[in-house]
Amino acid sequence: MGTLPQRLHHVARTHLDYRRRAALRMLIAFIVTFGLIRLLTFAIHNNLGPFHDIVIGGGSGGTLHIHHYMWGLVLLAVSGFLTITLEAARWHPILAIPFGIGLALVLDEFALLLQLRDVYWASAGRTSVDIAILVAAALLLYYLGQCFWHDVGRELRKGFGYVRMAEHEVAQRL
Repeated sequence: MGTLPQRLHHVARTHLDYRRRAALRMLIAFIVTFGLIRLLTFAIHNNLGPFHDIVIGGGSGGTLHIHHYMWGLVLLAVSGFLTITLEAARWHPILAIPFGIGLALVLDEFALLLQLRDVYWASAGRTSVDIAILVAAALLLYYLGQCFWHDVGRELRKGFGYVRMAEHEVAQRL
């Protein structure tokens, strides 16, 4: 019968198409990364463990602090590019993982990008957490209601098709 991970993998393969697998993987990667990066930045901020900021330079030119949103932008760009350019849909569930990680890294510092200053530990830094919660909720809604949203989209397309047909009929009468 197999181990528990093997059985769960079989269930996922049997019941989830590649879009749902991609959405689930992106959601899990996003939530796990966001939680871990929050813990890591807390450890850095409070000098816990061997963790520290990545800083380049230090001479007369000053230093350059590399924020983790930079790594997130790289992951978003690379995984997004590959998702668009690779024809095989089988890559989507795989590329959803680095995309979710990159999205979490960028959105964790959303307040910094919005304010153009480091407000990570200030009250304005709460914006990053709020945005991350909204994005996680949206991803979860998409995953849970994917069939529903596809049906809504189909009905909207039909509705717009009826509107276009009616406009065409009116235009022909004029």
